[in-house]
Amino acid sequence: MNKYKKGKHFILMLALAFAVSLGAMSASAPLDVHAVTNDSIKQKENEIAQKKKEKEQMQSGLSDVKKIKQGLEKEKKNLQNYVKQLDANLTQIEGKIQSLQLQITQKEEEIRVTEAQLQEALQKENDQKKSVITCIKLINESGRPDVLHLFLKSRNFGDFLNNADYAEKVVEYDHRMWQEYKTTREYVELCKQDLELQKELLDTAKKNVEIEQKNVEELIDEKAKEINKYELDIKNKDKLIREYEEEIKAQTAEIEALEKAVLKEILGVSELVYDGGKFVFPLKSYTRISSDYGNRIHPILNVNQFHNGVDFAAPKGTPIYAAYNGIVVAATYSSTMGNYVMINHGSELYTIYMHASALYVKTGDVVVKGETIAGVGTTGRSTGNHLHFTVRLNGNYKSPWDYIDKK
Repeated sequence: MNKYKKGKHFILMLALAFAVSLGAMSASAPLDVHAVTNDSIKQKENEIAQKKKEKEQMQSGLSDVKKIKQGLEKEKKNLQNYVKQLDANLTQIEGKIQSLQLQITQKEEEIRVTEAQLQEALQKENDQKKSVITCIKLINESGRPDVLHLFLKSRNFGDFLNNADYAEKVVEYDHRMWQEYKTTREYVELCKQDLELQKELLDTAKKNVEIEQKNVEELIDEKAKEINKYELDIKNKDKLIREYEEEIKAQTAEIEALEKAVLKEILGVSELVYDGGKFVFPLKSYTRISSDYGNRIHPILNVNQFHNGVDFAAPKGTPIYAAYNGIVVAATYSSTMGNYVMINHGSELYTIYMHASALYVKTGDVVVKGETIAGVGTTGRSTGNHLHFTVRLNGNYKSPWDYIDKK
């Protein structure tokens, strides 16, 4: 056999061995032969581009507390307006926090999926390398040890194919297999880039949650200072007494209006009947009773005042439970009660949950005993995180302790 025929025979042998070994590998690999395509590459590139935009938006979407405070300055002349506007800002930030927490959950799932994609692509690439080694061994057995030497000397498989003077001939014999390998390598690199971006987004989302929570705390502290400053000003004493009386009247009027709406069957719940069962404790956990039900001496005004519920001090976000089965007749905001939920339990028995940081139910929802309906907060005329829990029967305030199961 002349030199030309030997060279041609060798290239043919290499190509056939390469094709057969790669074909066998493709049939057994965990990733389908057609799984990594140009469409897969384009899709992954689009995902990466989208995540880069998302990262930019995430970095520029934080609340500007300094700007918020400046905007609140003009409202300080009217405490009610000030509280209402500040609470609106708090609600907006709380919404951002909830959105970020949802993103964190989504990013964690996306990372899990991308890690699986990367492992499959790496396995495919690894199987291709193994098949090439098999191919080289076959060629080496044919009397061309320089091929094995060239492979071992190469930095990686791509380097080997690029440096081998017969690589183009191999591509000629099996262009599809070669293209498949290049696509797999590109997809692997894109998966790594995508995974890195996802981890950066996850870290950014977690950091932003911390920043926004600090923003909330800063605004809450600002509100407490303003309320305390206003209430401690002795010149405001008479005005404050009138304001407190007006606030209680406003609260009661709002609650009575809702009760009348139920009686008129506007919400269609007139057939609901309270069966006399005991209430579940309205908080998952609590620190202490900061103010009990009944008459008390106001700590600042030093006047006798009726407290129409029980204040339970608890950390921000502590789950608030529906005390008993019923239908939500209000889940809204007022400048005195803050974010609040009112539930009709039937037989003209109602419970009200005030000053929540967030509401998880809406008007018309049917709730069951122990269901989470809100989170503890300090919205409305409040200077610290707590739940103001109120019970009403036949249009009158009742002690919650008469209904709560203390066991």
